[in-house]
Amino acid sequence: MNKAIIIGRLTRDPEMRTTTSGVNSTTFTVAVSRTYTNQNGERDTDFLNCVAWRKQAENVAKYCTKGTQVAVEGRIQTRSYDAQDGTKRYVTEIIADNVTFLGSKGSNVASDNTNFVGDNNDIATTDISEDPFENFGNEVALSDDDLPF
Repeated sequence: MNKAIIIGRLTRDPEMRTTTSGVNSTTFTVAVSRTYTNQNGERDTDFLNCVAWRKQAENVAKYCTKGTQVAVEGRIQTRSYDAQDGTKRYVTEIIADNVTFLGSKGSNVASDNTNFVGDNNDIATTDISEDPFENFGNEVALSDDDLPF
C-alpha cells in the first residue's frame, strides 16, 4: 500500500502548467514539522514536493498561496530523468489525490474544512445575540425508554 497524508504550509505560491494534451498540473511544496525535537530542542522541518492534476490542480492554483495550511492525501512516486549535463536525476514527490484547505497563512487555527478564497475568509455568519429558539415552544422531556439506542 502506498499512502501519504501530510499537513503543513506551502513554502511558495503553487505553479500550474498545462500539458500538450490540455491536462492541468500544479506543483507545490509543503513544509511539514517533525513530531520530535532535535538535540537543540527545535523541531526539524521536511519540505515535501507535491503534484496535483486536473481539477484538483486548478483549485490548488486558484485558492492557495505561500503560507496556506493544507492537508495533502496521496501517494509517493519516484521518477528519474536525464539532466542537460548527462547525469541521471531522481525526483520523489507526493501525487495528491485530495488537497484540503485548512486555513490561510495568517491563521493559526484550522477551520472546519471550509474552503476559502485567498486570504479573505468571506464566510457568511449569523447574528446570535438573540436566542434563535426563543419562540420554539416548551421543553421536551424524554426518558431513556424513548431513545432508539
